[in-house]
Amino acid sequence: MRFAGQVVVVTGASSGVGRAIVRAFADEGADLGLIARSVEGLEGAAAEVRAAGQRALILPLDIADADAVEAAAARVEAELGPIDIWVNNAMTSVFSPISEMTPDEFRRVTEVTYLGYVYGTLSALRSMRDRDAGTIIQIGSALAYRSIPLQSAYCAAKAAIRGFTDSLRTEILHDGSNVKVSMLQLPAVNTPQFEVVKTRLSGRPQPVPPIYQPEMIAEAVLWAAEHHPREMVIGWSALKAIIGQKLAPGLVDRYLAKTGYSAQQTDEPVSPDRRDNLYEPVPGDQGAHGRFDSRSRSWAPLLTARMNPLAVASMVSAFGLAAAVGLASTLVRKS
Repeated sequence: MRFAGQVVVVTGASSGVGRAIVRAFADEGADLGLIARSVEGLEGAAAEVRAAGQRALILPLDIADADAVEAAAARVEAELGPIDIWVNNAMTSVFSPISEMTPDEFRRVTEVTYLGYVYGTLSALRSMRDRDAGTIIQIGSALAYRSIPLQSAYCAAKAAIRGFTDSLRTEILHDGSNVKVSMLQLPAVNTPQFEVVKTRLSGRPQPVPPIYQPEMIAEAVLWAAEHHPREMVIGWSALKAIIGQKLAPGLVDRYLAKTGYSAQQTDEPVSPDRRDNLYEPVPGDQGAHGRFDSRSRSWAPLLTARMNPLAVASMVSAFGLAAAVGLASTLVRKS
């Protein structure tokens, strides 16, 4: 197994992308430290880890609490062993026009979605620097490069993570450290977050299509943990957003002004009884998937090519691009 005997910490481990990452590492032999607020979600994740034959340590806490994160890292080291891989993934968001946001909502999203990564990184570094080994993976987003309407706090937090990670990377290089840092820029993913984040939209929130399944992201995380890329852009939609911002940001501004509101919500009205997780977790085990399975993709040719560059390059050379795309499809469906 690819990660047999290794210890992995995942923040936001109770649901969504984090839950899929937990399952993927457990299936490949890792023991898991599980950080999130939802005890029910953490218990569900821990049961899946143990079913795979691995150890799981439940660490219910608010990632915005730096002392709690540090204490959790110490518990992992004491009970599971030295931390080999730390995945920062926890997030929250608010779907709302800026004019209707409150200062406290901006503060809360920033504390969780940005500062939570900072606190997790600091705790991981304290464990890894002395051993001169370890991997930190930041779960980012195309929105770190190209902001969209109605999620200003989340977009700003993702951009801040990118800036923080760039600084961290240069300092690690300066110090000659063997600690590795990778950032993955995600496309839209089918997770439960769209049912639990705070919203002021009239329609039920949705990810901007195309939508991808969380297991595809999890496999990219495992690949990054092995190969340590500086950065990975997952999916053509994410790459297109980044390139568009670089080449024609004004044009993208106008496009998003026209389409960005409707693309982030469905025609279904938001339930008046809807609860959100901005300040406390929503009851229940939310799992990895959202409600968009029928509209979600399980593979992306761009990601498959990145994870299998020699095979795809050989196919392109021998048989052309069409055959390479076919190989990419086969490879990812076997993964």
